Amino acid sequence: MLSRFIGVSAATIISGRSGSILSRTLYKSGGKNHTQTMSTGKAYKVLITHPEVPQEGIDLLKENCEIIQVQSLPTNRAELLQKIRGVDGVLWGGHEALNAEVLDAAGPQLKSISTMSAGIDYVDVPEVKKRKIPLGHTPTVLNTAVADLAVGLLIAAGRRFHEGRRKIETDNWENYHLNWMLGQDIRDSKVGFYGFGGIGQAIAKRLSGFDIDQVLYTTRRRVHKEIEQELNAKKVDFDTLLAQSDFVVIASPLTADTQGVFNTTAFNKMKETAVLINIGRGKIVNQDDLYEALKSNKIFAAGLDVTDPEPLSAKDKLLSLDNVVVLPHIGSATKRTRAEMATIAAHNVLRGLVGEPMLSPAY
Repeated sequence: MLSRFIGVSAATIISGRSGSILSRTLYKSGGKNHTQTMSTGKAYKVLITHPEVPQEGIDLLKENCEIIQVQSLPTNRAELLQKIRGVDGVLWGGHEALNAEVLDAAGPQLKSISTMSAGIDYVDVPEVKKRKIPLGHTPTVLNTAVADLAVGLLIAAGRRFHEGRRKIETDNWENYHLNWMLGQDIRDSKVGFYGFGGIGQAIAKRLSGFDIDQVLYTTRRRVHKEIEQELNAKKVDFDTLLAQSDFVVIASPLTADTQGVFNTTAFNKMKETAVLINIGRGKIVNQDDLYEALKSNKIFAAGLDVTDPEPLSAKDKLLSLDNVVVLPHIGSATKRTRAEMATIAAHNVLRGLVGEPMLSPAY
């Protein structure tokens, strides 16, 4: 997956340990305002905003840039705002608000920013764009990890894993009943996707191995006919998606249009046997309404990798329910995926510094 990005190369990302083209390009484009940094032999300063950014990304930046790194964990806002002063590039490693306060603290010389995430709802994109600063992010490279986890959530919620674990913990085995702990079949089911981009399609591809009946999807634009044929997918309106799907997977970004769209009205249109999976963003779901729908068995179960808020309180009422599986937003949390995200983010920053198109621009 990473090679898909790295392979889209221009001369400015070809680097080696000695005399790289990128090093020369960065050095030459540093200009008169970078004499202090150039005294170290490196034309630009780059801030890494998180102490746990994988080394692969850091090493790429170190070849060509002076590195400053935030060390506090959780991120101390004051440290971040102090260290960002005067930098030329930023690899934004966490999910802290990236807004006018940050950009003002950095100064007008800031040339390049990349997040290390697919979603950028914590970024004030209009503010960054207004200042004509290139902004990168890291979608697609995490599709595989997120899709794998989504399938796991779908199985776990549909087959009552969490409730089963609680039965064991409370010494409440009732396997003398023939109908004990019955769940929902994936085989011959209709799986509906709210949002059907790269992650949604990767999930659908995996589910094809479970002999599902059909994929339904709701998006603003129809996907290519070839993708529909490959995945046995059909574009439908939102109400049809809700009414016909046995499993509903939220794989949409958070926008003004998607916020809170899964509410009581939506849940009342779903099958009572339906399972809701959310690997998009927590605010797409009205969580109070979801709690009521699950508690009253309006829908069968839910599997969530994202919640509102995050972190979710250990005392949140949602956690009192048997029919919900909740994970702490770990969709992309594999070692390989995080290393690839850091690498793409680093390349984005380097390209932005020298005026080249980013590998994965946010706009």
